[in-house]
Amino acid sequence: MQKRLLVPNPKNMSLGPSTPGPFPGVSSRTVTITNPAAPGQKAEIELFIDDSGKTILIAQHYAVVDNSHPWEQVDLKQLHLDDRATIGPATAPVTIIEFGDFECPYCARAFSEIETVVNTTYKDRVRLIWKNFPLNVHPWAEQGAVAAECAREQNPAAFWSFARDLYRDQNEINPQNLRAHIDTYTTSLSLDAKGMNACILGKTAEDRVQQDLKDGNAIHINSTPTFIVNGVPVVGLPSGEVFDFVIKGQLPEHHNTK
Repeated sequence: MQKRLLVPNPKNMSLGPSTPGPFPGVSSRTVTITNPAAPGQKAEIELFIDDSGKTILIAQHYAVVDNSHPWEQVDLKQLHLDDRATIGPATAPVTIIEFGDFECPYCARAFSEIETVVNTTYKDRVRLIWKNFPLNVHPWAEQGAVAAECAREQNPAAFWSFARDLYRDQNEINPQNLRAHIDTYTTSLSLDAKGMNACILGKTAEDRVQQDLKDGNAIHINSTPTFIVNGVPVVGLPSGEVFDFVIKGQLPEHHNTK
């Protein structure tokens, strides 16, 4: 279960008592996963196990919704969305909020996908807002996020080029050479090196990254990338078909179609 649930330390997992399951020959247990870096944060997963102990079902609960709100929704009121990297018009009928990590390989693969969605497939109908969510298991992700925020402070458009560079060089970057990469990107994007250095050493960009992390934890983000499409969560690396399905379901011209 530790490997299946991607939990680095088994000490962060606890297994509840066995109880009778919903069907004969099936028992139920709850796995509780805690995050030592965020006291109080935990996730509970229900398991169904057959009598042999060789077959396990991992259950996910979904809220029952009425026909007027067929999508499971995230409450966006608690998220800080101002002063963030964005693409697309503020008047777009669909807003996608991406929680991403620059050291996450799936985020790197999703980056070109989401850029195509916003800049080409649904141009002017979708707005993208970036939220940083560097995971604890990635040693340079948080500093990479701070540097990207500093690039954005100097030139909002430079954020996306900076992000693209980080993703492109992801496999080559480590905590020891991260700063050399940042300096290279700073030069190539014609950003002010002294300003970047002051920003990286300062608190403003760091505080913004920390606020994004708090926002993500508040709505129970636990993996990257996670996309919130008009409040509808899309977790993981989605295919173009998944984005099409969710986005079209949010566009006004599709609301009354069957």
